[in-house]
Amino acid sequence: MNLKQKSLKKRLEYHYKAFDYSQMRPDPLQFPHLFKDERNIEVMAFIASVFAYGNVKQIINSLNKILLIVENKPHNFIINIGKSNKKFFTHRFYSEADVRKLFFILNFVYNEFDSLKNLFLTGYNDQHTNLKYAIVNFSNYFLGKCQKEFGDISRGIKFMFPLPEKGSACKRMNLFLRWMVRKDDLDFGLWKEIPTSKLVIPVDTHIAKICKQLKLTKRKNVSWKMAEEITENLKMYDSRDPVKYDFALCHIGMRKLNF
Repeated sequence: MNLKQKSLKKRLEYHYKAFDYSQMRPDPLQFPHLFKDERNIEVMAFIASVFAYGNVKQIINSLNKILLIVENKPHNFIINIGKSNKKFFTHRFYSEADVRKLFFILNFVYNEFDSLKNLFLTGYNDQHTNLKYAIVNFSNYFLGKCQKEFGDISRGIKFMFPLPEKGSACKRMNLFLRWMVRKDDLDFGLWKEIPTSKLVIPVDTHIAKICKQLKLTKRKNVSWKMAEEITENLKMYDSRDPVKYDFALCHIGMRKLNF
């Protein structure tokens, strides 16, 4: 490691430690942190990640609406959704029908697999470098279930369940996986079967911009390949847990702070 790299590692580690639980809000991650039961944490984390795009105020507003709909019992609500006649809402280009379908598909998942982890692990292979193909299998389950049950796959549903093979950086899916696999002040570490080294960084415009500045990527456009490239470069600074720097880098970008 040369002097520039040593300097970058020092700054990465400094910001990783500085952006702890006390720095969490505002962030969709605050919503799964409202719960202690692992079933509620898992499903609320997934829902929070699905809505994690656009203006952060809009994201927080939509997730607060969800808490009201599920009466602060997300797992129980999903298990018993057939008995519910609650009205849903729109979120950017998710229609009310898209949001309703999401909850019904989650009901199918929990009835069939008992948890999102169990579903995800059916498509996970420890021999793969990262979680690309596991994400493909996971998203395809939801897309296939939607088509089978509802007869169509809307633009909103396709956006909820992106596919890396089509070039998507899968920011929201990688965000959810970070929360579930990593364990620290912020992330929950509930999915112990998956090593943190398999994670891919959730790339949005903030991450892309700062990682270009730090020479962690040479790519111009946000894509799955950019996410892989940044992750591989971060392994130079922590080979076992390269995605641990994500929260700090994202919030430095969001808050327009200097790295």
